[in-house]
Amino acid sequence: MTRADRPTRVGHADPRDVNRLTADLAAVGVRAGQDLLVHCSMRRIGPVVGGPATLLAALRRVAGPDATVVVPAHTVGNSTTGPAFRAATSGLNAAGRAAYEAGLTGFDPATTPSEGMGILAEYVRQQPDAARSGHPITSFAALGRRAVEFTEIHDLDCHLGERSPLGNLFTAGAAVLLLGVGYARCTALHLAEYRPEARRPAGPPPERMYRCYVLVGGRRERRDFRAPLLDASDFPEIGAAMEACLPVGRGLVGAAPSRLLDLRVAVDFATTWMAGHRRP
Repeated sequence: MTRADRPTRVGHADPRDVNRLTADLAAVGVRAGQDLLVHCSMRRIGPVVGGPATLLAALRRVAGPDATVVVPAHTVGNSTTGPAFRAATSGLNAAGRAAYEAGLTGFDPATTPSEGMGILAEYVRQQPDAARSGHPITSFAALGRRAVEFTEIHDLDCHLGERSPLGNLFTAGAAVLLLGVGYARCTALHLAEYRPEARRPAGPPPERMYRCYVLVGGRRERRDFRAPLLDASDFPEIGAAMEACLPVGRGLVGAAPSRLLDLRVAVDFATTWMAGHRRP
């Protein structure tokens, strides 16, 4: 049994400090100068002295001052065409749905909290020197030398494609760090769905209309746009195939089974996998 396969000890009585987390991250394979896209479950890591601040300090200590830490800062509840809105308005009549929509706060990258991305992601977003991309549904936040560069482009009709922070991270040769979460949360794999070579034999991904709200000069404005309908349902299968074929760093960070993978290699692998396995 490898260290990564040992049972997670939720609620372990020995809180992790920055030194222990630093050692764990280095053992998984995080190296100096490595830009990181981090998906994290602090609950799976277990008790940490100082919480997300300590984990971020450990990440920055291992990756060093030249590295940039990027996290998802999505706001899925801001869309009236997503599952969060459907769940919140289930059972309401047309008037009730309209009233709920009228209460949606417009997205402001400087102040709008992320939703469901975990406490590390929200902690990173709130740092004074953090940069955040401007997409009202699928933004990313970043800290470090290339934070502005990685987040400055995020087209409205490109949730997770080439003209999003994922495209910049791919070009930069960043790594993906999954801390206590599985491949279903590996946002980078969505980048493969945008590539023409991933669409055979399934053809191009279907598109749909999206609606959300933004704040412009303090005024709430509606945005309607068409973009691909993305599908993460087979990401765990893609992840298993990657681990069978590619070098993937593995280990425990705290009590959390964790993975480190080259983002570019992972996206290229997923592109080929989708072309051979997805069906029309």
